[in-house]
Amino acid sequence: MSGQQGSLIAFAGSTPNIGTSLAAFGTAYRIASVTGKRVGYLCLNLKSAKTHLYLGIDKPEITLSGMRPELKSGTLTGARLRQYAFAPSRLDGLHVLFGNMARDQAEYYEPEQMDTLLDAARDAFEVTVADVSAYWDNAATVCAMRSADHRCLVTTGSLTHFQEDVNRWTGQVGSQFGLSLANYHLVLMQSKYRHAGGFGMKEIRKETGCISLSELQLAESVHLQLDSGRLDEWLAADERHASAFDPVAGTLLRQLNWEQRLKRTERPWIRRLLQHRGRGR
Repeated sequence: MSGQQGSLIAFAGSTPNIGTSLAAFGTAYRIASVTGKRVGYLCLNLKSAKTHLYLGIDKPEITLSGMRPELKSGTLTGARLRQYAFAPSRLDGLHVLFGNMARDQAEYYEPEQMDTLLDAARDAFEVTVADVSAYWDNAATVCAMRSADHRCLVTTGSLTHFQEDVNRWTGQVGSQFGLSLANYHLVLMQSKYRHAGGFGMKEIRKETGCISLSELQLAESVHLQLDSGRLDEWLAADERHASAFDPVAGTLLRQLNWEQRLKRTERPWIRRLLQHRGRGR
């Protein structure tokens, strides 16, 4: 890049297995497709890297694990990271770094190594989305959330998720690094066909203290695409699939100050995205 460092967006979940990676990946692709910018997606869930499986790749050629020598020596550059990243042919503009394949090595990633990776990502991409663990007991989660320009916290309407889990991890541990819950954009995962029950955004905002909040409503069918390794095909096949991530992508585009630039577009669906305001904002 030409001297100007890219922005870093970090996605964490209040709880494992609630759709955080889907929210992060879909948002990253939506930003790339709308802006035409080079967007990086880093799979940094050190103990449960599954992005490659969502894209139908059993054994990625290059992963975070294979970059350990350059991370340890601090020699990883933005140019090298771009070479290591996988660019799905259907998802133009998105560059994916697959995650750690050696689960037993997760605790050996040190903060300095993560800082090297994040610095290289800022140099390699105009926007980087870092997808990290729900737990703050590893260097990837701590460093990404601490360094991010914008932080998204994914949760659900389940009381234990937005009350106990948010307070125990993001609230208690994050506060040690000077991050209050008001620093996060809360992403509420909902199914379009959810059954009655659960809490709404008003109650969740009051309980968590998060000021900014968006709701993602995704069809249940998307989980079949994850299981079959066709997430990229699903996102690219229908504009409605990608636009489901507009509540979060639109908020981030405004925070990135790209709104004025994109308002000049001739594509009306982009203008609608920019006009979209997360409910409860």
